[in-house]
Amino acid sequence: MSGPPLRESNLDLQRGLHEAACKTGLPNKHAQGMLDMVGKKIGASDPKDPARHFAVKLMEHLVVPAFVIDRSRRVMVWNRACERLTGVSAESVVGTRSHWKAFYKHRRYCLADLVALDRADRLMALYAEHNISAHGLGYTAENWCVMPQIGTELYLAIDAGPVRDDDGQLIGVVETLRDMTAQKRAEEALKALASLDGLTGLANRRSFDEALATACSRSEQSGAPVSVLIADVDHFKAYNDFYGHQKGDECLRTIAAVIRAAALRPLHVAARYGGEEFVVLMPDTPAEAAVRLGEQLRQAIHRCRLEHLASDTSKVVTVSIGAATMGRGGGQVPEAIIMQADEALYAAKRSGRDRLVSAQQLARSSIANSLGLAC
Repeated sequence: MSGPPLRESNLDLQRGLHEAACKTGLPNKHAQGMLDMVGKKIGASDPKDPARHFAVKLMEHLVVPAFVIDRSRRVMVWNRACERLTGVSAESVVGTRSHWKAFYKHRRYCLADLVALDRADRLMALYAEHNISAHGLGYTAENWCVMPQIGTELYLAIDAGPVRDDDGQLIGVVETLRDMTAQKRAEEALKALASLDGLTGLANRRSFDEALATACSRSEQSGAPVSVLIADVDHFKAYNDFYGHQKGDECLRTIAAVIRAAALRPLHVAARYGGEEFVVLMPDTPAEAAVRLGEQLRQAIHRCRLEHLASDTSKVVTVSIGAATMGRGGGQVPEAIIMQADEALYAAKRSGRDRLVSAQQLARSSIANSLGLAC
């Protein structure tokens, strides 16, 4: 699976290690060699070794949040930037395998653990965005983290790379972190705007069509019913001609607000389908429940008492609604349920407007008429 590239955090770490090596007289090798050396010094048996002391201090004072685990996955270093990011002190985590608690409420592997365990097979289950380095430098990933100690979710870009000895044996793993929350939220906001109708703030037709296709596919597998309401503002062209387009826009926004405020379940999707038409998608909703909700919407719009002196139906704005429901055996074709709801809508208009007609009612009426003719 493709994922984020090797990020600046790891590169900054490697550059910092290289520069520190030059300034302190340590061997002037390339960045990965320096990273390996730091790992070996951190893992040195003598805690008084000056090189080990330098390596630990270097990691502690890096501006990039980072921590190091040994091959048994115990934390060796938890730097100050990591303390600031997570709210977890080094004292509480060094020497333990509880580093996961800084990021999640429930026990799970961090990216460094997967490198230490060589468990690339777990990446997909734990990280929606991930990548495996082609050069054996570890894994990269992006993930929403709960951050229990600071009480705020953060979207983190994560790099985890192995540290090996001269024989190529793993002696530790360095994980670096970068807070990308602001960037991620901005991306999500732009995505949300692209799926919304600019006038009403409801979902737009494209996002509704995508949601309907998904709901029909799931219904085909589970057998759960899918219901759709289509509502059309009665005599809206006459409203626009009489009151002007600005008032017409205000009318549509008011109706959208009524739909939004209705007791919709979390999986329901309300959208502006085009012009003065609105649709409501209701997965896992039987016909009777859909009709009840549609009638509640019709009455709620009536209660708004929006004046409509150009209407032949009422002196206030009204809507006509068509309802349709499909379950297993109905083919689960999105176009089919929309066609049924649309036919029910036009039946409501032909019957005098300001009312709801369901596709089931039309079917029963058709059967009754057929039986009457047969007699």
